[in-house]
Amino acid sequence: MIFRYITFIGLMFMISNLGYSQLNELSGNINNLMKDFSGEYSIYFEDVNDSNLRFALNENEFFHAASTMKTPVMLEVLKQAEEGKFQLDDSIKVINKFNSIVDGSEYSLDIADDSGEDLYSEIESYKTIKELIVDMITNSGNLSTNILINLVSSASVMTTLKEHNISSLNVLRGVQDLKAFDAGLNNTLTASSLGKLFLLVAKKQYVSETVCDKAIEILLMQNHRSVIPKLLPKEIKVANKTGSITGVNHDSGIIYLPNGESYVLVILGKNIEDKKSGVDKQAQLSKLIFDKYLEMKKMK
Repeated sequence: MIFRYITFIGLMFMISNLGYSQLNELSGNINNLMKDFSGEYSIYFEDVNDSNLRFALNENEFFHAASTMKTPVMLEVLKQAEEGKFQLDDSIKVINKFNSIVDGSEYSLDIADDSGEDLYSEIESYKTIKELIVDMITNSGNLSTNILINLVSSASVMTTLKEHNISSLNVLRGVQDLKAFDAGLNNTLTASSLGKLFLLVAKKQYVSETVCDKAIEILLMQNHRSVIPKLLPKEIKVANKTGSITGVNHDSGIIYLPNGESYVLVILGKNIEDKKSGVDKQAQLSKLIFDKYLEMKKMK
């Protein structure tokens, strides 16, 4: 199994805060928990207000983005709305015809492969842009995602990411563009790039405070809660976005404690042989990191 053991390099920037014994304890705890994980994984963790409280594992390894790419798409839509290009209350036609980035040929999405099934009953009708954003994030709707990418363009998403010095997060296309998939033209990312994006949102430094506030509000409405939030105490708020395709399962978000503390966590997984056990392990990993975070804050 690849990536089973946490390396010294992967956690080296925690030493000044935790010391070698705490570092080794965390490393050992994660190794013990994930030794039976049926795939490869990557982790990025950082305290929102203290950059010294962070660690990462295989954070520069590329993964298929799956639906985690919907977070930067949402942010781009909110950005362009703030710029006055349209209003979030504007209506937009629900369509199911899109063009491949390979040759421009037309393709449609399959409801069987979409978590946002309800929208398919409204094709040719109109929904507000805000409604499509909420469906894209909270239900992980693919149809709403492609409609919104048509509205703002994937190129604009990438431009804004680069303006914020976020590399290694590539939003090339919409969902289910099979010609692009076969050509290897996929949306990809690393744990560090997605972690940096969420950190900027948490700090209200991505585009504007207003854009970040609106994004967090929608992320807090998330319906998919099987990884990062699953085992955390009920009073903990999590603004997260998942992503899942065959052999791939991710979660990413901002975790808010009642006392005002918060941290960003990204857990990526690929080549997962057993999805159920893999997701369970990822949820346990989130809980382990949460417990360690509480311990670290007490030590400071």
